[in-house]
Amino acid sequence: MHSKLPDVGITIFTVMSRLAEEHGAINLSQGFPDFDPPEALLDRVQYYLRSGRNQYPPMMGVPSLREALAGKVRDVYGLEVDVEREVTVTSGATEALFCAIAAVVRSGDEVIVFDPAYDSYEPAITLQGATTRHLTLAAPGYRPDWEEVAAAISPRTRAIVINTPHNPTGAAWPAEDLQALERLVVQHGLYVIADEVYEHIVFDGRRHESVCRYTDLYQRSFVVSSLGKTYHCTGWKIGYCVAPPALTAEFRKIHQYVTFTSHTPTQLGLADFLAAHPEHHEQLGAFYQAKRDLFLRLLEGSRFAVLPSAGTYFQLLDYSAISDETDKALAERWTREVGVASIPLSVFYAAGQQAPVLRFCFAKDDATLTRAAEILCRL
Repeated sequence: MHSKLPDVGITIFTVMSRLAEEHGAINLSQGFPDFDPPEALLDRVQYYLRSGRNQYPPMMGVPSLREALAGKVRDVYGLEVDVEREVTVTSGATEALFCAIAAVVRSGDEVIVFDPAYDSYEPAITLQGATTRHLTLAAPGYRPDWEEVAAAISPRTRAIVINTPHNPTGAAWPAEDLQALERLVVQHGLYVIADEVYEHIVFDGRRHESVCRYTDLYQRSFVVSSLGKTYHCTGWKIGYCVAPPALTAEFRKIHQYVTFTSHTPTQLGLADFLAAHPEHHEQLGAFYQAKRDLFLRLLEGSRFAVLPSAGTYFQLLDYSAISDETDKALAERWTREVGVASIPLSVFYAAGQQAPVLRFCFAKDDATLTRAAEILCRL
């Protein structure tokens, strides 16, 4: 059989989580919390489970959740969006990213992606018959070289995929990066797929520079986010996409034949909680900054070098003073032999560029982080 994705195997997140489970390792690899969502949110979902709200919701998402999301976009980013024509609830951000790419990318097109990149982007591009053009974000800031981006744009370039706050590096692009992107998008008539799933997890007084803040940029963009990331419920797989009406119309043509819709009681419960408790997303950055700071304090006696994390719930650590092994070999060995699982940075590069860097997830209970750091400090 001829594979449409011959170079795609099982995602590294599945591999490392499975390895961690097999060896009883502390799992700081895959990006999910080891604590529950807020109790009030669980109560609202349970209420709808028991209240006869278990059948299909509207294809674009339940009205109350779309209204709550539109209100959040207005309050946080100052953008008024049409609930009916610009907000779509999806089965996770990965589905939304796929639908956005499929909506505008055609066979023969090129799409610019910045490495290190989340691993779902290129397969979605490839399945459209398009080519991924990889540009590299340089350490330690992991921000684009906009002259390089401009030089990479060709008549075949159709779209640019961006991710800020950035997985895996924890970088958060400042306003000048979004302004530079906006100029190029308008000049060349490109589309943007903006992966903003960590939108509320930024640190040290920074402001998340959403595409929604930039009027001309938004008009050519799909802005994708994740309620699972924001509300500590990644297993519920609820995301959303905000896009102008013409793009949303194309997006929904794909979405209705991919998942059609998403779990009804979960949507209704999230709508209630978002409307009643905006302080949750408003305080989320401080919540995770405290975990980042705790993790780094606990590692102060270690031989790791810290690469700055400005957002997300990931921390990069340079292990060059400890080992000269490749990052993938070391991540697997430490999971088996030491008991802490991480993600090797090289898997986020198309060419597998090597650097002595591992990604650790600190979206964990403080006791989990303390146990992990005790082990890492002994290395």
